[in-house]
Amino acid sequence: MLWVAVSVVGLGFLIALEIAARRYGEPGPITDQAREVIFAPKSGTVLYVSMALMMVVLTWRQRFIAAGAAIGIDVVFWLVRWAVDAEMMYGNGALWVTLACAVIAVTRRTGRDRVLLLKGVGLALLLVAGRKTGYTWLLITSKTRPTVLDQYVATADHALGNPSWLVGRIVAATGTVGANVLNWVYVQLAVAAVVVALYQMRHVAVERRFPGHHLVRTFLVIGLLGPGIYMIYPVVGPIFAYGADGGHWAVANLWPDTPPPVSTPHPMPFDEITPRNCMPSLHTAWAAAIFIHSLKGPRALRFLGAFWMIATLGATLGFGYHYGADIVAGVVFTLTIETALRSLDRGWDRPGIQLVVYGAAVFAALLASYRYLSMEMAEHPWVFGPLLILAMSSVVYGYIRTTKLWERKPASAHLPEPRREPQPELV
Repeated sequence: MLWVAVSVVGLGFLIALEIAARRYGEPGPITDQAREVIFAPKSGTVLYVSMALMMVVLTWRQRFIAAGAAIGIDVVFWLVRWAVDAEMMYGNGALWVTLACAVIAVTRRTGRDRVLLLKGVGLALLLVAGRKTGYTWLLITSKTRPTVLDQYVATADHALGNPSWLVGRIVAATGTVGANVLNWVYVQLAVAAVVVALYQMRHVAVERRFPGHHLVRTFLVIGLLGPGIYMIYPVVGPIFAYGADGGHWAVANLWPDTPPPVSTPHPMPFDEITPRNCMPSLHTAWAAAIFIHSLKGPRALRFLGAFWMIATLGATLGFGYHYGADIVAGVVFTLTIETALRSLDRGWDRPGIQLVVYGAAVFAALLASYRYLSMEMAEHPWVFGPLLILAMSSVVYGYIRTTKLWERKPASAHLPEPRREPQPELV
């Protein structure tokens, strides 16, 4: 019943986004995904990594067959597109194989095998749908939020030393090599996430069940809740509000050479194209989730998680997509969600509830301070800067302390009482 309820709610959400997108003359997530069965996908990499997630439920023989079929289908699509001079992109084969597995699960599998295969297919399609709904959400933010609050965040960012301006100059000094590496890491965030998730799910085919908590759950919840904050706190980012990319909508062309002067902030109008997707930084939130989940893996996986988080922070700040305040909020946002999901899996207890409430309160306090105390923060950076770092660090410390407590005290499982056998009577 829980899976049915979640599926119904998810389908209703997709239909609502489809209707909202069509009101603005754009295809919604359902239409956008359906067209990729035939037409060139926007991202073939996402479709293939989604198929890789689905294949954790298959045997090695079935995996080789699925991968070969996907590549073969893509070769056929590639040749046809080349012949008719159409847009070239791969990924259709991966989507076809994923959908074929759904059909096989319904028609050829029964019992636990059917449920397991459907869960694998659902996991893959959720990852793809999450990306499509993200595009629609960004469209909605740009159309429904005509004013942005960048001046408030930029003013508050003086308390942190304007890190976007500093890192932007550093990235510019590295030239095209540094920029290309950071851009690849930024764009291919899902690849690192799937590598970590595949490690967590490496025993699914043998154990015939998914782990109770894994990275994909955190990824999807971050993507589900984050856009709601975008609607509450619309921000476009320094490269648009204070850089050349903002055109005539920008306050001035200051990024990354000259930090903005301290002045009374005001809501500012902006175009209906640029997404209001800065507060909090979801790229930071996702990279932090990758790092957290990689800590239980081997050294190479831990190195990958640390590298991806550091490089993502460099990209988000160095390309002018985010302010330092967004990063602080993104870390708190992730740890709060991660705590809630782990508590949901292992059973709610007092430390988990306290940390979730505390993390939510800190996150709300950060947003409120950026909006209503930005001038005070800019005028007293040596007071508010350490306070912001201390607030974030307190949530990090609380998370480490709580998870270590959980590791010492495993989740309690409800075991049925042993059946009392009738005692023989003495005769």
